[in-house]
Amino acid sequence: MDINEVARRSGVSASALRYYEQKGLITSIGRSGLRRVFAPRVLDQLALIALGRSTGLSLDEIALMFAPDGRPKIDRKLLADKADELEKSIRQLTTMRDGLRHAAACSAPSHMECPKFRRLMGLAAYKASSGQSTIKSSKKRSLKNSTVARRG
Repeated sequence: MDINEVARRSGVSASALRYYEQKGLITSIGRSGLRRVFAPRVLDQLALIALGRSTGLSLDEIALMFAPDGRPKIDRKLLADKADELEKSIRQLTTMRDGLRHAAACSAPSHMECPKFRRLMGLAAYKASSGQSTIKSSKKRSLKNSTVARRG
């Protein structure tokens, strides 16, 4: 399959395909004129890359999920660690959601008079000052990876 066919069938842009090849995530098997040609299994590789990206794995982490011949070699510990990280993010997001719902429905005359709201503010301030904002850093890493891939 030439690069345009792979892009059409996978939904991944040609520039991202070239970037993934540069990063060693996929390998072309030759050229047809000026166009790269890929084996059909590249579609499975791209699906695995998409899965990894959707869970927040970096492209470097995803690269570790392939053997030198391009076949999947998935590190179960990496998956377990990512699942733990996602669980922590889910807990943090749940706490934020609950705090926002409470603030929206709080009957205190002012949010500053609500003990629960003040506790949430204190917790947020503590996390901000101690650099514990893992959700933001994970999102920044994912954004950086997708921006780089699009530029490819």
